[in-house]
Amino acid sequence: MDYKITVFLIFIGFAVVEMIAGKFANKKNSKKKDIYIEAISTSVILAFTVPAVFAATAWLGHYFFPQYKNALADLSWPVMLLLLMIGDDMVQYWWHRLCHTPWLYGLHRAHHSANYMSIRVVYRNNLFYYMVMPSLWVSGFLLYLGLFKIYPYYLITKLTIIYGAHSSMPWDKMLHSKSWLSPLGWIIERTISTPSTHHAHHGMYKEDGITNYKGNFGNMFFLWDVIFGTAHITRKYPEQYGIENLQESSWQQELLWPLVSKTSNKMK
Repeated sequence: MDYKITVFLIFIGFAVVEMIAGKFANKKNSKKKDIYIEAISTSVILAFTVPAVFAATAWLGHYFFPQYKNALADLSWPVMLLLLMIGDDMVQYWWHRLCHTPWLYGLHRAHHSANYMSIRVVYRNNLFYYMVMPSLWVSGFLLYLGLFKIYPYYLITKLTIIYGAHSSMPWDKMLHSKSWLSPLGWIIERTISTPSTHHAHHGMYKEDGITNYKGNFGNMFFLWDVIFGTAHITRKYPEQYGIENLQESSWQQELLWPLVSKTSNKMK
């Protein structure tokens, strides 16, 4: 089965589980514009942005560096994995962290303006956020260099972790419900993103002692937060999600900043 189909089915699987649990629509906290933001951003990144970036990196590689095509294809899989961990996931950590600074927050504001957590939020972002995301371009060049043998397995694993971290289904609670699982839970929550650590990043109020919107930036690996000093682990979940003191904006402004910019990008 094509890995893209596998990723899509995993995404749908999380959505179905949320629907069965009554946590997908979230009518209590959703606004009409949320539907537009999520439908458009999710469709654009999957149908246009990622294919366009990968096509562009393949063309650039062929045009400027044809001699390096598949140059890394004979590397061992641990080395390939390390290159992807650093070139893709660690770079994405820093891009995510950079987009929490005032001058770039407009690219990421839409992701945090949702007052709920759900699989719906995963691709909810400004349309230019992924288009200029350095890690996506690095991944494209790594594929050109020959990491295509391991990339499907890496991507399936990464996106499954990211889907799980955004999901309204707190699967990590089971890691701490049994004392014999606690050592494993301690390792997992410091290695990959979990619902509790990533939900904390989306919390609304820092004063709740759980929210950490100036940290917990990790995507696949929470390890980067541990290494770079931005980790906050409580094993709890914020009661409210969103952006504190958020100024109202249209769905066009959230998706198309800076082309449409009538709202402040003031951070929390």
